Amino acid sequence: MRLDEVEAISREMAEEIRGLVRPRLGMKASRSMEGRGASGDSTFSIDEDAERLLEDRLREYPEVAFFSEDRGLVGEERAEWVLVVDPIDGTRPAAAGLEACCVSVAAAPFRPGGRESATLGDVVYGLIREIKNEARFEAWRGGGAAMYLEGERREIVIHPHHDLSTLFWTLGFRGRPALPTVLVLEELIDVSSVDGGLFDLGSATFCITRLLTGQLDAYVDVGDRMLREVPELEEMFLRVGHGHPLNNSSYDLAAANLVAREAGLVITDAFGNPLDGYPLLLSGRAGQLSCVAAVSPDLHAAILRCIERGMERMRAHYGW
Repeated sequence: MRLDEVEAISREMAEEIRGLVRPRLGMKASRSMEGRGASGDSTFSIDEDAERLLEDRLREYPEVAFFSEDRGLVGEERAEWVLVVDPIDGTRPAAAGLEACCVSVAAAPFRPGGRESATLGDVVYGLIREIKNEARFEAWRGGGAAMYLEGERREIVIHPHHDLSTLFWTLGFRGRPALPTVLVLEELIDVSSVDGGLFDLGSATFCITRLLTGQLDAYVDVGDRMLREVPELEEMFLRVGHGHPLNNSSYDLAAANLVAREAGLVITDAFGNPLDGYPLLLSGRAGQLSCVAAVSPDLHAAILRCIERGMERMRAHYGW
């Protein structure tokens, strides 16, 4: 199967999922719990219906496996390609009827027996389709990125930002223990709280694409770095996550990473390392990662310095 065929399947599937989910945005019934997925995160009824549509749709294409939050890896026996899919990135905003929810699809060649070795660097095509609004973002490895707003292709213009005091930014907060997370980000929160703005929008893909639309300057998620660097935090993460450490995973960032890179953003983990080396097809703790995305290299570097100081502050607070 050719890549252009995989792209067409991805677009059609994203539109079908959007068509299913959009009429249910903001409905109380969408918040009902259906259990927990392969990641350990809560599965809402709106998630389960979208995952079921994804599974049914891709049965038509035995050459295409998929990997998702709730199902894990499905259909690898005859696969030539694998789609890393988050049918609803931003389930909670979707259930509340807010706009910060997207369908995220990343396509990579599937190598038999390569589940353990596949990485985000294998992704060759990424698609982010907003559910509430008419917006779509696509990227091709080495081929650039495209942005469509209100049905029209728009030029992507990255607006550099240099001043932390006027920073408009968002963070990953769901499932992260509040006090240590705020200790790490305290400096950024305080410096930008009056002349800038901090938002928790509940969808990594939506947040990162706001850097392309010019609405935000940075996205910061330090959860996975905190847990990797300070294992003493595990009990707190397990308590908040109802027995599971919950951070961003490959299905959250596989498409967004490629879109961001190809559009000219700076995107790394919270240590400053590229995301391309992280596992693509692993669930749970093994597949988690942190993220810092920014509109310019100097802003990215300044945020990383704040995180470094914040990690020291958090360790000193707890005596670690």
